[in-house]
Amino acid sequence: MAPFWRAVIEITFIIFLFYSNLLMGQYVSTSSPQNMSIWMAIKIVVTPDNLIIALVTALIGHLAFEFLRKRI
Repeated sequence: MAPFWRAVIEITFIIFLFYSNLLMGQYVSTSSPQNMSIWMAIKIVVTPDNLIIALVTALIGHLAFEFLRKRI
């Protein structure tokens, strides 16, 4: 069961990094971030398209780390 939980943790962490990067980009791209609430920014960032992208890239990232882990 340990490899399963390691995969879940790695994929969750990659998704977290993806969304945190998108959220920070949302604040940097606006001219006045003090006018945007955190909930408004989350509403803009969390979309089905971004979720699909996050899941696919997290899976690719996990597979790449597993490949490197076994190779090194």
